[in-house]
Amino acid sequence: QVQLVESGGGLVQAGGSLRLSCAASGGTFGRRAMGWFRQAPGKEREFVAVISWSGGSTYYATSVKGRFSISRDNAQNTVYLLMNNLKPEDTAVYYCAASDRLIATSRDGMDYWGKGTLVTVSS
Repeated sequence: QVQLVESGGGLVQAGGSLRLSCAASGGTFGRRAMGWFRQAPGKEREFVAVISWSGGSTYYATSVKGRFSISRDNAQNTVYLLMNNLKPEDTAVYYCAASDRLIATSRDGMDYWGKGTLVTVSS
């Protein structure tokens, strides 16, 4: 069973930066696509970014492209989300997700989820 634990959330001013981390255990981390999703109050969970098993391919939501960067360290079983130039509309609970596939680009392609970490961006 894959377990995912997010960390790094918090309160930041608009224009600031945060780096989220997701530590994975169980299964074979290096053979899984990994992703970040977020859910704002009253809204559905939405795609933020995904990275292929090798790190060679990444995909981003239009709203975060150019500001967020997803990366992974397969030796440490960890995936990261570096968030720059944060905006109040980025406020949400951010969830880490893992897929049983080498590449997955949507919420439906994810099979395991963390419990989330809250990011609050003040204006």
